[in-house]
Amino acid sequence: MHKEMDMYKCSIVRGGTSKGVFILANELPQDPEARDKVILAIYGSPDVRQIDGLGGADVLTSKCAVIAPSPDDEADVDYTFGQVSMVEPFIDYGGNCGNISSAVGPFAIDNGLVAPVEPVTTVRIRMTNTNRILRAEVPVKYGKAQVEGDFAIDGCPGTGAKITIDWSGVIGGITGKLLPTGNTRDSIEVDGKAYEVSIVDAGNVVVFIRAESLGLSGDETPDWIDNNAWLMEEIENIRGRVCEKIGLVKNWQDAKKLTPYQPFFAMVSPKKDYTCFNGKAIKSEEVDFLSRLTFMLKMHKAYPITGTVATGVAARIPGSIVHELLDEEAKSRGEILIGHPQGVIPVECLGHQEEAETKIDKVGVYRTARTIMEGCVYVRKSVLDSEAERNS
Repeated sequence: MHKEMDMYKCSIVRGGTSKGVFILANELPQDPEARDKVILAIYGSPDVRQIDGLGGADVLTSKCAVIAPSPDDEADVDYTFGQVSMVEPFIDYGGNCGNISSAVGPFAIDNGLVAPVEPVTTVRIRMTNTNRILRAEVPVKYGKAQVEGDFAIDGCPGTGAKITIDWSGVIGGITGKLLPTGNTRDSIEVDGKAYEVSIVDAGNVVVFIRAESLGLSGDETPDWIDNNAWLMEEIENIRGRVCEKIGLVKNWQDAKKLTPYQPFFAMVSPKKDYTCFNGKAIKSEEVDFLSRLTFMLKMHKAYPITGTVATGVAARIPGSIVHELLDEEAKSRGEILIGHPQGVIPVECLGHQEEAETKIDKVGVYRTARTIMEGCVYVRKSVLDSEAERNS
């Protein structure tokens, strides 16, 4: 053992279109402050390049999953998600990540937390961030989570074994209500200009707005949006005021620092032909509408699963900004097709009206996942050495 460094067992795992470090809870310090110092050091944060750690210098690869056996009789494992900041010494535990969630079942099986059952093992996952239960159906072969398969997802090369995730138990996980304000639409004012939005809490809280309200056509690329300084500032102005309105922060100006991960912010527009930033051509008949979603002050290069869940649910709420984009055929079928910057993502969502309220019966999404690396990461002992910190 290196006398100046501590060793932590971990895995690098891809879930859907994201990638993160998965680590068992008993590998980390129990004290939350010490735990976060170790996780930040594992990633090499704060540093936009994350050059001194395992982070990939991208919001989609600066994600952490802490896994443990669950004491809850209704769950097999506990999963705590952390979005690791690249610019601040901060880990946001305020929401969930659906792509990373899709890898929790395979990780639990491969690490002996759940007994493998062929051909499919159901893993019950308690998301500690919101105290909600996911159910993942994981294909199993030779006693391990199956990797090879013919299921493809836009935003990830190749194919893999299809993992089915039931999100029907996550409604209102952040705020306690499907519609945090009680309204299908709200008006948010920024410097005298009113923006109409729909705010939905399903998987994560997502703020939906018409792309045209921000002067967009709806098929912009991630780079174009990220490099539009006025647009990104206006998005954060709206998002911050929503945070204040639904009680996530006391002052909207604190949202950027205190809750940068969620709410997500989705700019939706009518379906049309468009070309993905990777060159893939999408025809209007392949999608029900387009969406461009930002989180962590950046645009998602594909589409997040929790965002997919909320978008599918929003499409089932009459009067919402998303629902009004659907044609009659899309309103009548169970699957919603979302056009994103790298292609199309389907979400199965069924609901019904009950006493003028929308009740969601089922939300299903599909992903692939695989372990990329298992091993040990080394962290300087000085990270937890207060005397060394004082003398540095």
